[in-house]
Amino acid sequence: MPRNKVLFLLTMLTIFLFVPSLAQAQGGPPLLTNDPGTPGAKNWEINLAVMPALAQNAHDFQLPQLDFNYGVGATIQLTFEVPYVLQTLPKPVSSGWSNSFPGVKWRFIDNKKGWNVSIFPQMELNGSADAIRHGIAQSATRFLMPVEVQRNVGPLELDFEAGYYFPIHGHEERIIGFAAGHNFTKKAELIGEVYNDRAMGTLPHDTTWDLGGRYGFHKGLIFLFMAGRSFSGNSSGQPNFLAYIGVQILLEKNGLALHAEE
Repeated sequence: MPRNKVLFLLTMLTIFLFVPSLAQAQGGPPLLTNDPGTPGAKNWEINLAVMPALAQNAHDFQLPQLDFNYGVGATIQLTFEVPYVLQTLPKPVSSGWSNSFPGVKWRFIDNKKGWNVSIFPQMELNGSADAIRHGIAQSATRFLMPVEVQRNVGPLELDFEAGYYFPIHGHEERIIGFAAGHNFTKKAELIGEVYNDRAMGTLPHDTTWDLGGRYGFHKGLIFLFMAGRSFSGNSSGQPNFLAYIGVQILLEKNGLALHAEE
């Protein structure tokens, strides 16, 4: 990574760590970076989306990307994520379910002096033989352990996530994400993100940036959008375009009603 970009990221992280304020949830869909937020006890957060990722020799479309989250307590959620992938490059066209990610998030620091901190252990389950053969899924079972930290800095809401994949079978990989956003109205917010995903001894070696947002258009329904690309274009197979378009459904009372807007 060029020195000026490293200095920029270190500067932003330093500001994030040492300027005090209160915190609110900011990461999560449509971003790659997660935040410490949870749906609340007996509430659901369901994210349904389309996510294209286009590189020079690979065009993948997650159609759909499914993300189910259920709050078993005020600070704990159960999660299950899985995408259905349509791959148009390389030829021939193929499709199928990719690797799934069950997990549990626990926010063990809950707005203590403006800090929210969580861990979010997830298991990447092995893909099907057909999906592995077509390159849609990995032939690997891995354990992901990330930490999410959140804090406000003036008008900005900031998130930082760092995690590591520990392979049962497969390759090691680490992720680092940083997001900053602002609520312009009660219903609308805009967010920017820098995200680095690096596998050890293989691809991906991706450093991407993106801009996105959320807009609450109905009780319990939020429109999600994001678009971005890598810093390095087609270098090492990095994406020259990635996006996220979807809807977030918030349900309360064990899914019996749409969640009222706060």
